[in-house]
Amino acid sequence: MNCNRQEIAVKRALGFMYGVICYISFLFVFVRAIWFVWTMDTHSPQSSLSRALLINAILLGSFAVQHSGMARHGFKLAWTKLVPPLLERSTYVLMASLVLLTVVEFWQPLPGAIWTVRNAFAFTLLHALFWSGWLLLLTCTVLIDHFDLFGLKQAWKYGRSQTYEPPKFRTPGPYRFVRHPLYLGFIVAFWSAPQMTSSHLFFAIMCTGYILLAIQFEERDLVSFHGDAYRAYRSAVSMLVPLPGTKLSPTDESIQTNESSTMVESRGLPVDHC
Repeated sequence: MNCNRQEIAVKRALGFMYGVICYISFLFVFVRAIWFVWTMDTHSPQSSLSRALLINAILLGSFAVQHSGMARHGFKLAWTKLVPPLLERSTYVLMASLVLLTVVEFWQPLPGAIWTVRNAFAFTLLHALFWSGWLLLLTCTVLIDHFDLFGLKQAWKYGRSQTYEPPKFRTPGPYRFVRHPLYLGFIVAFWSAPQMTSSHLFFAIMCTGYILLAIQFEERDLVSFHGDAYRAYRSAVSMLVPLPGTKLSPTDESIQTNESSTMVESRGLPVDHC
């Protein structure tokens, strides 16, 4: 297809702006989600237990289907026939943000408290762990290339008509101790609650279960993409909990990885041209 240069320039500028909007949307929803988890034990039930459980299960199920379904290689191959490959990641981030915002805004509190911590030291410790979990998560995104993870780098390359080079295959910082420190951050944040209501417990259990399931799909993709390199990494480093003898040693520099399909999904896609 022949396009004049002005049309191509406008198209690519709009593509970059789209990537920026998707990234800003993610930042807003991410902060809103942290506040949601932080305050979810302070809300009173507004509907019956059965109705609340059904709505919450549908909300979390929708997030799981979107988050994992759109991350699969087969879906991306079909999706990028409609969306420019370098904007696929931004679109994924936007859709994930919208679904997560739906979960946050329509979540139904459940009745009852499971535990309440009154000891001052334990109370402070759990709050510290809560914020440490989010800090670990954010640190991991920076270590594995934050702007690539959330599609902004790809959108910039699209806008500049430049070839996209995926992040290198490596194991920075906490990735030497566990294979999925980003997910570990989520789990720590979800479970570090001085007051654990039944609503929070349901949320934490469902999210933890989804994380454990999602890891299986993602590691299958990683093995398919990286082959023996990832198999060696998986055998040398534990999945979520740092265990004695499972740290990646300096001599294992050849065993390197990025985390999950979030790093795999943008690879193998051609740079589109008008």
